[in-house]
Amino acid sequence: MPYFAHVDPADSPVAMGGYTQAMSVKGASHLLFVSGQIPESRSGEVPEDFEDQCRLVWHNLTAALTSAGLSVNDLVKVTTFLSDRRYAAINGDVRREILGDHRPALTVIITDIFDDRWLLEIEAIAAG
Repeated sequence: MPYFAHVDPADSPVAMGGYTQAMSVKGASHLLFVSGQIPESRSGEVPEDFEDQCRLVWHNLTAALTSAGLSVNDLVKVTTFLSDRRYAAINGDVRREILGDHRPALTVIITDIFDDRWLLEIEAIAAG
């Protein structure tokens, strides 16, 4: 069973918004690198609303974790790519709802996204 430890140095900024500065993993026998998950259903549908897209991306990410025998509690690093800064608050709210008290290392990047219909993409690393 892996040991997870939050690393929040006393001489760096306080991690706000449900994340940790770094995550230490010892004893993991299973690493999963999840490619960027997109807000598209298996049938190719893309919701128009950002919150719906965000929930679909987390659904797709959770499905990848579950397929590998892991869960969101095994996430050690999450990188979110947003198409616009105005989505940051909703993104954070949905992420905190999905993760609960779990605080992986986190990066949010504002950038152009591959498909104009997609408002975000999320990639992750999990350890079990």
